[in-house]
Amino acid sequence: MHNKSISKLEAILWSIALPGFPQLLINSVIKGIFFVALEFLINVQSNFNEAIRLSFLGETRLAAEVIDYQWLMFYPCLYMFAMWDAFKSAEGERDRYSFLPFVCTAYTVTTGLMLAPKVFIKEVFIGPIFFPMLCVIPGVVAGLFLQYLLQKRTY
Repeated sequence: MHNKSISKLEAILWSIALPGFPQLLINSVIKGIFFVALEFLINVQSNFNEAIRLSFLGETRLAAEVIDYQWLMFYPCLYMFAMWDAFKSAEGERDRYSFLPFVCTAYTVTTGLMLAPKVFIKEVFIGPIFFPMLCVIPGVVAGLFLQYLLQKRTY
C-alpha cells in the first residue's frame, strides 16, 4: 500500500466535509476509520445533524432543545484535531507553530458551544450551531496571531 500525497488545501477541505477523509486518502486507514467512527459516534449521540437541520430551517430554539451538549462538547476538539492531523500529513512545508490556529479554534468553538444557550443578538437566539460556528473566527485569528508572535520571537 503506497502513501498518496494531498495538498494542504485538499486536506483541510476534505476534513471540513468529514473528519478522517484526508487520512483515508493518504492511506492512513486505521487513523481515518478511527476519526470517521468517532465523528459518527459523537454526531449520533449528540443529535448534531438534527440540530443542524433545525438551525438551517430557522428553528434555533428547537435545535437547542434536541442537542445533547454533553456529547457535542467533544466535537470541536475532535474536528480540529482531525483537521490538524490532515494538515500536518499533507504535502508541503509547515511552520513550527502551525498547530496554533487549530488548537485555539478548538478552544473558542468549545467555549462558544457552552455559551450558546445564552447568546442573543438583539432578540434573536443564535443557537448551538451558528454561534459556535461564529467562534471559529476569533480562534483562527488568535491562533494566527500567537503563531506570528512565536515565530517572530524565534527568528
